Amino acid sequence: MSFTLPSLPYAKDALEPHIDAKTMEIHHGKHHAGYTSKLNDAIEGTPMEGKSIEDILDNLDMNNKAVRNNGGGFYNHSLFWSVMSPNGGGTPSGALADAINDTFGSFDSFKDTFANAAKTQFGSGWAWLCVHKGGKLDVCGTPNQDNPLMPGVGCGGTPILGIDVWEHAYYLNYQNRRPDYVEAFFNVINWDEVSSRYEANK
Repeated sequence: MSFTLPSLPYAKDALEPHIDAKTMEIHHGKHHAGYTSKLNDAIEGTPMEGKSIEDILDNLDMNNKAVRNNGGGFYNHSLFWSVMSPNGGGTPSGALADAINDTFGSFDSFKDTFANAAKTQFGSGWAWLCVHKGGKLDVCGTPNQDNPLMPGVGCGGTPILGIDVWEHAYYLNYQNRRPDYVEAFFNVINWDEVSSRYEANK
């Protein structure tokens, strides 16, 4: 069994003006497609073939650069598309909102912590909101296509929200203004999806 590029859950222009259609077209159709194809090549004929992406990353040999980079790229982008929505923004509710308040003190404090992780990630990488068993939340950043499922990377736990801060994610629209892109991201977060991921993994 090989991995397939997931379809976007909305039109390429649906997140405008926050994320432009051309960026979505290239990011999904070229970058994510490339990671998917190269991941399949990297696991073909190995014991990893047929396993879930989560299982592959949980048990990854971090010296396997092909699977580390392309498996991470496949997983990270698959999550990224799903936690955004044209009807996004606002604030979370329910158990996730309670957990954010318990961990960070307030939603605004969480927002500052998450945004800072994204803005200060050196070079290419990601910022994450993760949940540990028991419901504790954590924010961290990872370089390149690493993610917290991988051994010894980031804050551990299961990612339930992530922002891509590779330049290909924002440069057409924001150029070098990463902080503007990070701020815009909060307008498209699909908190219903993030909450569902929290409930499933706490």
